Amino acid sequence: MKHIIINVGRQVGAGGQEIGKMLADDFGAKYYDRELLNLAAKESGFSEKFFKQNDERKGFFRSLFNVQAPHLVGGGMYGSNFSQESLFKFQSDAIRKAAEESSCVFLGRCADYILRDFQNVVNVFITASMDFRVDVISKIKQLDAEHARKLIEHVEARRAQYYNYYTGKKWGAAESYDLCIDASLLGLEETEKLIADFIRKRFGL
Repeated sequence: MKHIIINVGRQVGAGGQEIGKMLADDFGAKYYDRELLNLAAKESGFSEKFFKQNDERKGFFRSLFNVQAPHLVGGGMYGSNFSQESLFKFQSDAIRKAAEESSCVFLGRCADYILRDFQNVVNVFITASMDFRVDVISKIKQLDAEHARKLIEHVEARRAQYYNYYTGKKWGAAESYDLCIDASLLGLEETEKLIADFIRKRFGL
């Protein structure tokens, strides 16, 4: 099987993580979600905790004085030359390095934009009805429907701001992706099968 890259954008509670993992299994690819934070931490010299605190957030620091010694591992290879864009660069470098080494499935984190010049790349966006997503988040977070909806809206606003800022595109807009699909219509497993079939046809696998 040829080297392929699958980038999965997703609405909160739409099943993007589960579908991404199934796609990775289906295509014998490595799956990267929060694993990217560990890779980026190793590349940058900053602790993984630091990346987790700022994951998919635009404007990581109010000022450079917020970067303090406890976040550094071994002093940090980048020293004091650190801007609010640096965290994005570290993560971008980790994404490119992983994509060069093997077939991969990347969940979010602007991977579609970062890997726009790579060959055999497919960009997918997973959506679902609000009722479906509220139900999922209510169960996972043990929240009532109202609070689940507010959490979804908050996280998605933050995610969209991050994506739009770093890519110059619009998060969730159809023109930013090769395939957009509503996972609440077919369910997660059947949605994954449909996406996998699309990828096979796209690349002649």
